[in-house]
Amino acid sequence: MTDTLLYSLDSQGIATITLNRPEKSNAFDDAVIAQLTEALRKADGDPAVRVVVLAAEGKHVSAGADLGWMQRTARMSREENLTDARALTGLMFTLDRLSKPSIARVQGAAFGGALGLICCCDIAIAADNARFCLSEARLGIAPAAISPYVIRAMGSRAARRYFLTTELMSADTAQRLNIVHEVVAEAELDDKVRAMAEQLCLSGPEALAACKQLVHQVDEQRPSAALQEETAQLIARLRTGAEGQEGLAAFLEKRKPSWVKN
Repeated sequence: MTDTLLYSLDSQGIATITLNRPEKSNAFDDAVIAQLTEALRKADGDPAVRVVVLAAEGKHVSAGADLGWMQRTARMSREENLTDARALTGLMFTLDRLSKPSIARVQGAAFGGALGLICCCDIAIAADNARFCLSEARLGIAPAAISPYVIRAMGSRAARRYFLTTELMSADTAQRLNIVHEVVAEAELDDKVRAMAEQLCLSGPEALAACKQLVHQVDEQRPSAALQEETAQLIARLRTGAEGQEGLAAFLEKRKPSWVKN
């Protein structure tokens, strides 16, 4: 899409969105935020896209906010800062509510806002050299824009520690805190991400979108009669839909469903 953000789509429907500022450790600014939001919306609206992989060139997934951008925000008015902040929160919400499955490929430093992107993805796979830090308090600010997603992942008890201490977390600690799902050797990272993406492609695209919506819906509600009815309505709709009918027929006929590409 641009020099700082790359977009590719392969024959299996795996779209890869890559931060491409390795000389700046993939630090992001307002331009990158806008480009990344646009790329995610493009992938979400493209029926050919089955899975979205969020990746980064170079040694680090992202060192957080760009220094020049931080200096500009310090000179902005409160209203200008509010507009800028809404763009960042909008990026996080767009990624979190993407209808396609998303995978974060994590290597090296993942500081500040990068943790938000990782926690907004459905699946996060990290190299064993990855390091994580919620460093905002050192700068006199708080990780507000990313907090709904990071707290959801690690829980409020852990957030109270790491938001306050800004201490460095290893890949193993990040896995224990549910920031990432798996940790692999750096040399195995691409193969593991690819295998996970291909695994996702085995399922029906409508079913995957419904699963994502279901998690959000159930997570935001307590068990109730209304939720019971909503979930019953969902499974009935999926069972009688074209994709559900095809999936069941393929299973009974011992063949691959139509959405699985050879």
